[in-house]
Amino acid sequence: SAALGVAQMSRIEEIIAKRQRVADMYAERLSKIPGVRLPYIAPEVTRMSWFVYVIRVGFDEPTPERQEAVRNHVMRCFQENNIGCRPYFTPIHLQPFYRELFGFKEGDFPITELAGRTSIAIPFHNNLTKEEVDCVAEVLEEALRTA
Repeated sequence: SAALGVAQMSRIEEIIAKRQRVADMYAERLSKIPGVRLPYIAPEVTRMSWFVYVIRVGFDEPTPERQEAVRNHVMRCFQENNIGCRPYFTPIHLQPFYRELFGFKEGDFPITELAGRTSIAIPFHNNLTKEEVDCVAEVLEEALRTA
């Protein structure tokens, strides 16, 4: 895998440019969908490498259960349409190691937990097409309408 990494370093600018193009397509298309929060990019960031594209849904729902239900409904709709996705991320303080070692419990970091309940990693790779981005957006829009 180190050899693969070294080989890709010669193409790093091309890879980053392709990933930025995909991120821009997602931002353009998904920003028009109510109830979707896009990745935040701090103003001082000069360039992103975009290894993953994570959106948030259900963040404005009144209860943690409802927030998670919306996210899970969206993920089911993606899966029913053969669109890969996964929850992103499980808060680290709720991992067994950290619970046991430090005594963390649910409620200790509510904003982190909200992010964990409402985040979805959607398909992202260098060669994602506009048609594929449009498909993700259409399924997402319909899923949120029926959540």
